[in-house]
This record gives sequence, C-alpha cells and structure tokens, in this order.
Amino acid sequence: MTADILTALIAFSFVSSITPGPNNLMLLASGTNFGLRRTLPHMLGVTIGFTVMVTLVGVGLMQLFDRFPASYQVLKAVSVLYLLYLAWKIATSAAPDSGEGAEPAKASAKPFSFIQAALFQWVNPKAWAMALTAITAYTPDTHPLPSVLLVALVFGAVNLPSITAWVLLGTQIRRLLSDPMKLRLFNIVAAVLLLSSLYPILFY
Repeated sequence: MTADILTALIAFSFVSSITPGPNNLMLLASGTNFGLRRTLPHMLGVTIGFTVMVTLVGVGLMQLFDRFPASYQVLKAVSVLYLLYLAWKIATSAAPDSGEGAEPAKASAKPFSFIQAALFQWVNPKAWAMALTAITAYTPDTHPLPSVLLVALVFGAVNLPSITAWVLLGTQIRRLLSDPMKLRLFNIVAAVLLLSSLYPILFY
C-alpha cells in the first residue's frame, strides 16, 4: 500500500468513524446516562468488534453476498428491527441513579457490555457500509490479505479516539441533565436520531 493510499485510508477511517451513526449515537447516550468509566466496555466492544468485522469481511464475507444476494436483504431486515428495539430502549430508559420507577426499571438501566457492543457491529448498517467500502477501495485484487489486515489495523487505531470523543461529549451533557425530566427528553431525542440513521438503509 503506497503512502498516498494509506493517507486516504486514514482520512476515510476518521471521517466515517467520527460522523454520526448508530454506534456514536448510542455511545453519546451511554456517556450521558452512565459516564465514561461504565461505558468503557461498550467502547472497546465497538472498536475491537469492528476491527474483527473488517478482517472477516475482507477474507471472505463479500464473496458470500456476491453469491447469495438475498443474504444481504435478510441482514438489512434484521438490522432495522434491532435498531428499532434499541431506539425504544434508549427512549424509555432512566438514569440508574435517578430514583425513578420501580426496581425492575433500575435493574434494566445498564450500559452495553463488551460482547453486546462487539456483536452489534454485525447488525449495524453503517458498520457494514464502512467495512465493505474500505475493503473494496483499499485492498488490491492480488495478495489482498496483508492489505485487509492493514485496513483493519488502521480502523482500530482511528476508531477508538473517534468514538471516545462522543462519549466525552455525553459526559459533558450529563452535567446539564441532573433533572430526570431533562434526561428523559435527551434520551427521546437520542432515540429519534438513532432512528434517523436508518434512512440510508431504508431508502437507498
């Protein structure tokens, strides 16, 4: 991979990682509701899960979609349904220390685990678009494996600081939302924004 292509890859990785999408909107909400420390497993799950996803897409999953186009449509349907569920969970969640509701509501207020965040990448439409574009644009037809590994490594290195910015933004917003009603309103807005991220997958 030449220096020019590597520079373009880093730029693509940064722009696609820092811009709004399901991961970043969920991390923003998690930083607001739970703070940085409790969101760390979620962050690491996103970065490591996506790095693994890029690698696996590069070594063979694209061939599966080419051979069985219907499998991509099934993935799209599952992604939409799961994001609808997550939007509902965010909109109806209360802060774990807000004192609202009964014990079951408090027990359900917890951030994503590492495993949940890593597995979420496989039903995240933006993650699929990023992975497929990166592999298509930045790996050659001959001797692709080293390039696939480099693409995955670059994304892992760029992704973590990018998503950290969203969590830190959430922790700053948290200071302004000590009122449970304001926090509930923020969660509803975050859920609506998450739903808006479905627009590209539904209409393109």
